Amino acid sequence: MTTDTLKAVNSPNAIVIGGGPVGSYAALNLAKLGVKVTVFEEHPEIGLPSHCAGHISIRSLRRIGLYPLPNNIVENVFNTANFYSPRGTKFSIRLSQPVTVALDRARFDKNLADQAKAAGAQFVLNTCVQSIIKSNGFIKGVNVQQNNQRQEEVYSKITLDAEGVSSRLLKHAGLTALKSKGLVYAVEAEVENVTEIESNAVEVYFGKSYAPGFYAWLIPKLDGTAKVGLATNKGNPHEFLRSLMFKHPVASKQLSKAKITQIGYHAITLGGPISKTYANGFLACGDCASQVKPTTGGGVIFGLTCAKIAAQTAIEALQRDDVSANFLQIYQKRCSDLLRFDFNVMLRLRRFLDSLSDEKIDEMLRVCGKLGVDRALTEVDEIDFQGKMMLTVLGKPAMLAAVAYFAMLYLSANP
Repeated sequence: MTTDTLKAVNSPNAIVIGGGPVGSYAALNLAKLGVKVTVFEEHPEIGLPSHCAGHISIRSLRRIGLYPLPNNIVENVFNTANFYSPRGTKFSIRLSQPVTVALDRARFDKNLADQAKAAGAQFVLNTCVQSIIKSNGFIKGVNVQQNNQRQEEVYSKITLDAEGVSSRLLKHAGLTALKSKGLVYAVEAEVENVTEIESNAVEVYFGKSYAPGFYAWLIPKLDGTAKVGLATNKGNPHEFLRSLMFKHPVASKQLSKAKITQIGYHAITLGGPISKTYANGFLACGDCASQVKPTTGGGVIFGLTCAKIAAQTAIEALQRDDVSANFLQIYQKRCSDLLRFDFNVMLRLRRFLDSLSDEKIDEMLRVCGKLGVDRALTEVDEIDFQGKMMLTVLGKPAMLAAVAYFAMLYLSANP
């Protein structure tokens, strides 16, 4: 059920802050098991503005029960990734089957919200959660404001925070908000008139010259348009995008005639999960809890995974009539047990990539090609749980040689 006014909100057992995919998925899992849940979304429409390129693993979507998707959500499927150094050196990985999809994020988000509504969740749009209501050390609800009207108090037994990277409400809950040191700032554009690209390949551009602290990407869609973007930990993302489009030795050929039809900006957290994700009557999940891959900045799959765990934990807490931090800490333990190893590997990979000069990146891509790393990875279908993926391929001679070489590169960059 969707409501337009706060008057229709009627004493939910659970409140979800944020109607993005993480918030909607949490609401879906709560509502399916009979929990009376209300979602507050600050924007007037689910899915807009979009904050993500929507490049997501097929295997992971299938694992959490969201694949196959309606055709109008899938923009393309990919089995190839082309990586470029700032000098234009190319390294390609061609997998034996399609592994990722590009999604229309607005439609994907709306689809999840529609599923949650069909299960009984209530959505209140254009409504900002201004603060959290506390009583006797417990979070009892939220203060909300719709259409700049008078603030209203809405009470519940438990609150799930899926507000996104702003993490503003974590401080209200007594938790630590995201630190700026772990953030990069992204620009994402829709473009027409892209040339010299493979329709089944994602293009990735490394290097401090064009995307310091992260990388740039080009994701083609089947209709002939594409998504291009990058993130950076310094400077103006838009200026770096212009440099990529007109100066990069490869991207300039692909994008010099491109016309930007839509553009947006957002922050990405790369620092790994926050130290504490729970308080009395409160759980945090998704970007606000930094449940985001430090290597690629992808937060959808890990956010959805943790949202389901948060919903399951909340249901158990409601059944026990115990929403204390002492019980809710099991949520963080469950997330950590599932994701800790992969996050530790990805944080090390992020530090490794950040340590490389543009010259070393060029050398690295050349050596990967010579070692046959591309052939060693042709059967890979896991791109989210990257620590576990590394374990499956480390037995191959090319990968062992590559890891030894990467270690040498890292040590030489960090004497």
